[in-house]
Amino acid sequence: MNTANVYGWGEDKGRTESIIGSWFAKGGERRDKVVLATKVYGNMAADGEAWPNHDKLSAVNIRRAVDASLKRLGTDYIDVYQFHHIDRSTPFEEIWQAVDVLVQQGKVLYAGSSNFPGYKIAQANEIAARRGGTIGLVSEQCLYNLFERRAEMEVVPAAQEYGLGVIPWSPLHGGLLGGVLKKAAEGGRRASGRAADTLADPAARARIQAYEDLLDKHGLEPGEVALAWLLTRPGVTGPIVGPRTAGQLESALRAVELELGEELLAGLDEVFPGPGPSPEAFAW
Repeated sequence: MNTANVYGWGEDKGRTESIIGSWFAKGGERRDKVVLATKVYGNMAADGEAWPNHDKLSAVNIRRAVDASLKRLGTDYIDVYQFHHIDRSTPFEEIWQAVDVLVQQGKVLYAGSSNFPGYKIAQANEIAARRGGTIGLVSEQCLYNLFERRAEMEVVPAAQEYGLGVIPWSPLHGGLLGGVLKKAAEGGRRASGRAADTLADPAARARIQAYEDLLDKHGLEPGEVALAWLLTRPGVTGPIVGPRTAGQLESALRAVELELGEELLAGLDEVFPGPGPSPEAFAW
């Protein structure tokens, strides 16, 4: 179960953690059956009241933020406490000192990162190793899907090198990979936001159409294939799904059982070619 302290946004910052906490409170050993991950970085102060240490990864903000998250979540520990973004102003020595204290207190079991570049994953774990006794990062949550494959250049290789699990967010790229053109043609929900902006580019729209045509040829659902493809990728632990309906949840679960043949995988690479590994992707 994945969330962040700022989710809910605006006046509702912290709302999603509170919803999870209310669900845990219903009992049935729900907390024990969940791997709980939340994030720290965003500013949680009321508008106009922000001061230094109200956000990012200073030791004092980490200490305050984890206590506030635990209260909203209605639990006494977080399985994976994730850094939502890099903090260019706080050294990792300070970050790890704060995390070590939380681990000793039993408030946090493991630390993870989100939206980190490859070099920051390496820096974080090298400094953790030098400290001795600090576990370091165990996971990286990054933007990664068929349409957006830049993570394959540096982030995924760094994660593999340091033993991190890769947890892709936006596996359907804002709905683009979920059959958006077919749904619109059938009178269903149309693309909005980032997806609509992307489809305004004729070249991008043509790629999405080619993707949907390929899967129609194989009799497969686009959203399920997008998730199943991520499960074939080296280093990927599992994508983050955010279903709005029971049907979407059932579709996501079917993706786990879906086996993609070599012909289909080659076709997907043709429609959405990855950047290739670094440095070959930009050098030789």
